[in-house]
Amino acid sequence: MEVRYICPLITVKDIEKSRKFYVEVLNQEVEIDHGANLAFKGGFAIHDIDHYQGLLGDSAPVKTDVEKNFMELYFESEDLKGVQEKLESIGSKFIHGIREQPWGQRVMRFYDPDGYIIEVGEPLEFVIRRFATQCLSTEEISEKSSMPIEFVKKVLEENILE
Repeated sequence: MEVRYICPLITVKDIEKSRKFYVEVLNQEVEIDHGANLAFKGGFAIHDIDHYQGLLGDSAPVKTDVEKNFMELYFESEDLKGVQEKLESIGSKFIHGIREQPWGQRVMRFYDPDGYIIEVGEPLEFVIRRFATQCLSTEEISEKSSMPIEFVKKVLEENILE
């Protein structure tokens, strides 16, 4: 018997508001639209909470009044400042603005319209290239980024070829 993992699915109060947030603010592309259930090309889905409750029936009530800080959806962008400015312009609530993690990656965390935690971070390849512009050696980049030296070399080699 084969069981394949497909994607995380989060429930949302207002499917159109959430669609707009993920499509227009985070630039996600809808792959499949079933109306009350949308799957994004990024590998996650949103489901209208009332429709979802109908599928579960009365034996498993969905609690809508709980904090949703037990998980996050993770995205990447090389333009963190642009993402932050866009989020600020629509009044998003931030957990924190852009900050550097111990391994050198810059990230920000904020809430989506339903209170789920969203993280947007720099791609690790971008972090490695940034460290290289600071004249760090391959070994120093590997140590500072906690990335295997083989990965660092591959990224730096690809950067030279571009």
